[in-house]
Amino acid sequence: MTTDSARPWLDSYAPGIPHDIEPAKGSLIDLVRDTATTYPKAVALEYFGAETTYSDLVEQVQRAAEGLRKLGVKAGDTVALILPNCPQHVVAFYAILRLGAIVVEHNPLYTPRELQHQFEDHGARFAIAWDKTVKTIQAFPAEVPIEAIVSIDVTKAMPLLMRAQLRLPVKRARESRDRLTTEVTGTTTWEQVASSARIDLAHPRPATDDLALIQYTSGTSGSPKGAMLTHGNLLSNAAQARAWIPQIKDGETVVYAILPMFHAYGLTLCLTFAMRMGARLVLFPAFEPSLVLKAMKKHPPTFLPAVPPIYQRLQRAADDAGVSLKGIEIAISGAMPLSAAVVDPWEERSGGWLIEGYGLSETSPILMANPVSDNRRAGTVGMPMSSTYARAVDPDDPTREVAPGERGELVVKGPQVFQGYYGRPEETAEAFADGWFRTGDIVTISEDGYFTIVDRIKDLIITGGFNVSPSEVEDLLRKFDGVADVAVVGLGSTQNEQVTAAVVVEKGATLDEAALREYARENLAAYKVPRRIVIVNDLPKSLIGKVIRRKVKEQLLAKK
Repeated sequence: MTTDSARPWLDSYAPGIPHDIEPAKGSLIDLVRDTATTYPKAVALEYFGAETTYSDLVEQVQRAAEGLRKLGVKAGDTVALILPNCPQHVVAFYAILRLGAIVVEHNPLYTPRELQHQFEDHGARFAIAWDKTVKTIQAFPAEVPIEAIVSIDVTKAMPLLMRAQLRLPVKRARESRDRLTTEVTGTTTWEQVASSARIDLAHPRPATDDLALIQYTSGTSGSPKGAMLTHGNLLSNAAQARAWIPQIKDGETVVYAILPMFHAYGLTLCLTFAMRMGARLVLFPAFEPSLVLKAMKKHPPTFLPAVPPIYQRLQRAADDAGVSLKGIEIAISGAMPLSAAVVDPWEERSGGWLIEGYGLSETSPILMANPVSDNRRAGTVGMPMSSTYARAVDPDDPTREVAPGERGELVVKGPQVFQGYYGRPEETAEAFADGWFRTGDIVTISEDGYFTIVDRIKDLIITGGFNVSPSEVEDLLRKFDGVADVAVVGLGSTQNEQVTAAVVVEKGATLDEAALREYARENLAAYKVPRRIVIVNDLPKSLIGKVIRRKVKEQLLAKK
């Protein structure tokens, strides 16, 4: 039994998981270099069958770093990355860090308005971008100055046969690239940058406490903010993830990068954790079940991070195609609740584990996970990782800890917790209470240390002096026949909001709104029952499938 009263969950850790990890040393550049020294000939990246070894990866990083240095990138500069999952993304990420510069990840599918807003916030003068986004960046107004854009044709990392199948022969692709280079001022190609000599070994390297990444929050309950993460934060989280799954072996693991690496979840488990392990990282620019199943025939994953809808779609596609999921030892699910309806068929077919975890952009992002053992607990997000402390406190008085089983705001400490919001000192100060990061999530904690996410503070609806949990109402309404999905928000004045449900009806079904209200009245206190039900075609979601209640609210207000 542990004597650490501040961490009662330690007794529930799976065998082999350390209570604490060693403090981070060096930088993410050292992480990749050390792995390449240990596994030089092992495959680091696989992309539509094209392979890159760890020694080749380090070589490419050194050359790209020198190319970026000659463009003018220096230590402390912010450099925007706007790329799907591809080998160039990995190389560019580490090349930027090699210079001591700061990576800013962006979703390449963002609208011009969304991209411009983030550039205005972080002020990057350099961008490494998917060629399809170059014109968007060039169209930014003069007050958003861009010094240089490196354009990347992601098909160039594919085998020639694959490019031919995509009807992008080498000659045509080269002509297209040349036209882009000459027509767009201030733009160079990735090939020009990456063909430089190696950077001087004496060029200064970043330190553990140096800023490595600005990761924008999803903005599910407010405007996106840039979370500042150091090399130490990201190294620590990769080490915590590694410690959590001692069953898998360094140098032998196959990780599928289905999640976008521009998202905190995909970035840590693919760009840092996988590289730390000497894993084969199989890259997918987007999730397409047929492509994933095709890749599985050659190198099936042993570790698969994803979200519940991806597991469902992949399992159904595998059933239809007669492809086995055997060999996927561990699957980690995050971003949204994981139900038994997803877990049971997946584990039956894979013979491995599917467990739920939890994290935030501000925590690099992994905070908690269920143990990979028989004492994992469905419906919870498990327990804090090694070296992580967590409490549930009164949201109105964060110095007061609530009793086990009571609802409270989750506050945390740990080596993965961020340094603050970029350029926002006031919001940074508000995010911490006596050194503890206030997550904004409402949780309950069991006596033995399992955490359950109940809601978010900013999403709580105040009506008639009562607080209504949108998640509680949504969970009930989803069980009603004909309801495919639902989002519950508050409309009206801040202190007396009207509980409103935006409902997506199942295809081919009809919804009896009166019956739905009666069902709610039978199962909820009167103040929680939706006063208004609005039928919608779909719900706005984040890039990993989480409903964005803020946007639901905006759309409902526009309909009034």
